[in-house]
Amino acid sequence: MNIQWYPGHMTKTRRMIAEQMKHMDAVCEILDARIPLSSRNPDVEELTAGKPRLIVLNRIDQADPAGTARWRAYFQGKGYAVLECSAKAGQGTVKFAAAVRELLSDKIAAYAEKGQVGRMMRVMILGIPNVGKSTFINQVARRKTAKAEDRPGVTRSKQWVPIDASLELLDTPGILWPKFEDQSVGLNLAYTGAVKDEIMDLETLACHLMAYLGEQYPEALAACYKLPAVPERENGEEDVAWGYRLLETAGRKRGFLISGGEVDTERMARILLDEFRGGKLGRFTLELPEDTGRRDDPAE
Repeated sequence: MNIQWYPGHMTKTRRMIAEQMKHMDAVCEILDARIPLSSRNPDVEELTAGKPRLIVLNRIDQADPAGTARWRAYFQGKGYAVLECSAKAGQGTVKFAAAVRELLSDKIAAYAEKGQVGRMMRVMILGIPNVGKSTFINQVARRKTAKAEDRPGVTRSKQWVPIDASLELLDTPGILWPKFEDQSVGLNLAYTGAVKDEIMDLETLACHLMAYLGEQYPEALAACYKLPAVPERENGEEDVAWGYRLLETAGRKRGFLISGGEVDTERMARILLDEFRGGKLGRFTLELPEDTGRRDDPAE
């Protein structure tokens, strides 16, 4: 699947971010804990111009805990501060302000020496579409300040959000990058809802996801769809073909049948994606720091 989505407003957003960056004390980059590398916009390194960085691993409640621990160590090894959270559940967000002040402790101390105690610190919130930025900001601010929905492209303009007397956030629209060079990146973003479903064949996408889960998490897949075992991949069988067989098996088990006793695989595909995105299938991490064949970390 050649998945690409870069609407015009993202170009405008990129210019706005570049213009506002000089006013920022730090950058908070929100990543999806299930796909921390795929959900990193490679343009961020250029845009942030060496600003102190806090990496927020969001949706840890949907990610494999062992995978999250590896990613935390990976980003800390790069010199970033790291905060793990589940914004939707409010888990971990209370630690945000303290994490920012720890990140900026030297700058805050320098201001204090000049008699500027309590000087306002400004932090830009960056992330791809539908990564949970608005929900995260609402939790940190303890009030609804940003519109949040489980679909990409909701936030379209910048917004200042005060957190306390000396900390405010700049919420920005989610931006992707013009071209996904690696198909696995596009698939990961599509699985998690970072690109619009309307631009894709959801049945084919679901086949790819089924094949991945069948390969990496067969026990969880079998348990969710009450299968005695996941049908094995045949010799030389490609992902889409195997994934389609798994989709049919799950759909038949759910009773999604149409005329002639055939499985309604389109319905099953939508159900699979909804259940995956909602965390109903289990806790999965789709990439790890030591994986090979993935897109290089833009920070490298």
